[in-house]
Amino acid sequence: MSVRILHFADAHIDIANYGRHDPETGLPYRVEDFLKSLDQIVDTAIEERVDLVIFAGDAYKDRNPQPTFQRAWGERMMRLSRAGIPTLLLIGNHDVGPAEYRAHTLQEYSTLAVPHIFVADTIKLWGPEELGAPVQVLTLPWVTRSRFLARNDTAGKTSEEINQIILDRIGKSFAETLATKIDPKLPLILTAHASIGGATYGSERLVMLGRDMVIGKVLVTDPHFDYVALGHIHKHQMVNERPPVVYSGSIERIDFGEWREKKGFVLADVSRGHTEWRFIELDTRPFHDRLIRLEEADGFMEKLVSLLPESHEVVGAICRLRLEYPHELDALLDEKIIRDRYADAFDLRIIKNRTGTQQAKLGDLLAMESLGPYELLQHYWRSRNQTDAEIEELLTLAGDVLAIHSPTGKISPENPVAGT
Repeated sequence: MSVRILHFADAHIDIANYGRHDPETGLPYRVEDFLKSLDQIVDTAIEERVDLVIFAGDAYKDRNPQPTFQRAWGERMMRLSRAGIPTLLLIGNHDVGPAEYRAHTLQEYSTLAVPHIFVADTIKLWGPEELGAPVQVLTLPWVTRSRFLARNDTAGKTSEEINQIILDRIGKSFAETLATKIDPKLPLILTAHASIGGATYGSERLVMLGRDMVIGKVLVTDPHFDYVALGHIHKHQMVNERPPVVYSGSIERIDFGEWREKKGFVLADVSRGHTEWRFIELDTRPFHDRLIRLEEADGFMEKLVSLLPESHEVVGAICRLRLEYPHELDALLDEKIIRDRYADAFDLRIIKNRTGTQQAKLGDLLAMESLGPYELLQHYWRSRNQTDAEIEELLTLAGDVLAIHSPTGKISPENPVAGT
């Protein structure tokens, strides 16, 4: 017995970091990009006649979405409902409030009992009787301390000790479910919104800032599971081969920390003891990044223009141009020529790093919002005339202080950590 599932996550449909508003719809053009990606996902679910859609958390950018964005998300969910496709919505960290009693962003679907739409906000084993599909799904929504711990559980304990208590309780719950509640004849899927040990972080890492609780890989690689559908980390990746432990990744690029990443979703045929899956890339708006370093006054603009991308390369793209040059050459820079080359781009951010000076203009500071923490630190220390060797050492120390971990445990030029 095999079931076909569609797995996606981290929609964040109301993030609009770049561009303007569409005068006809009133929505930011970037929000429309996210909704177009969501439409592609819903279209595929209907065309492929999938047995189950699993959304692994984070519908919006935060827990207080505007009604307009809730309506847009709801229109897509209702298409799945009307098509009779069981859809399981897992609660992510951007979906919940800080207090246990507060409603989360997807609460209305369970409150109104929308047909074929199920909201997973607790650890629970969902069976075929509920889902209407021959499959079992164990759900692990975003872990909050208030859900697992009473106040007296945390008294006098360090953050690491508290996290370990929570992980032990999750492990105990999983073990009990796997030992006594599952049907060994049916496929078993785990879906979780969490950071799994060994995964590679994307742009969202700055938001976590070392506060994320990492769940050990052993917990999600139990041989009882036939497929593990993950959300929370925006970079698509497979953490484990058997069983497949897969982050579908976010459905659109959030910022330049993700500009090289492919965005999409997963289609998987899951049967007991065997799963075949494939990543389907979405047609998303391109990002284009260019770094140009200049040292000499002679032919300054001619050299710069020769290093710019051709106009056709940036049509409709979100673009970032990083310029590094001595501050005394600033008067030679002609931004109009640059912007003319990028005239057909969707958005252009020009970031100037004037070497040999510690002063920055306000316009440059405003452009810094498109940089991640690694690039911001690098930019700052270069402005202080630090050598490359000194910058590398300082970045290593910064990684330790901020507790921002990459798979190697450090921030490095090979593993820059970008922020949203």
